[in-house]
Amino acid sequence: MDIDISQLMQNISIMALPILFAITLHEAAHGWMADRLGDPTARHLGRLTLNPIAHIDMIGTILIPLFMLYYAIKTGNWFIFGYAKPVPVNSMNFKNPKKDMAIVAVAGPVINIILAIISGIILHIIIFLIPMININNQAGSILTTILVPVALMLKWSVRLNVLLAVFNMIPIPPLDGGRVIVGILPEHLSEPVSRIEPYGIFILMGLLFLDPFHTLSRIMWPVISLLTNIILGIWPM
Repeated sequence: MDIDISQLMQNISIMALPILFAITLHEAAHGWMADRLGDPTARHLGRLTLNPIAHIDMIGTILIPLFMLYYAIKTGNWFIFGYAKPVPVNSMNFKNPKKDMAIVAVAGPVINIILAIISGIILHIIIFLIPMININNQAGSILTTILVPVALMLKWSVRLNVLLAVFNMIPIPPLDGGRVIVGILPEHLSEPVSRIEPYGIFILMGLLFLDPFHTLSRIMWPVISLLTNIILGIWPM
């Protein structure tokens, strides 16, 4: 299947901002929560900012999403994945390192769900307003021309933020879900789980591309679809 370059560029222009916002706020939320709990490491390194440049990872934020967008257009399998530079956290600064690390970890997915809901609300407002705009005059036509791409960005913002939140809650280190599990389990159980972290990325790649136990197809994708449909107001029939 040949790639339509114009379609690729159009998709990049629509999805670039939602991806940047989703990843930036995700990482900033980790740093903000760590700072609130007593660890100023991220603040001292300038990682509490909402400036995407401070969080961009050349491979995870740019190259991998571009490759997966290319793959999605070619195959029709719309799974877009990416990541930013992890926010540095020193758990030794926390009063309760295990519990506080779990709270810091869950802050990222929580902010993504909040961003998805806000995007959904604004999207519904735009959808409500567009039919009321008089597109027969120049001002109405210009406003509609602006609002339609914004609506598409908001729709992708909902999808990407839900995807990022649910995916990150998979209970495998180094994902946030893995860190939450390590934080809430008793020491004799959390220690073996934490040892998985060096191999976690390989386990995740195997799950994503092979799905040997159908965990993703039976659990993760239905959860993503349900949350996305609820926020967008589309109930599956």
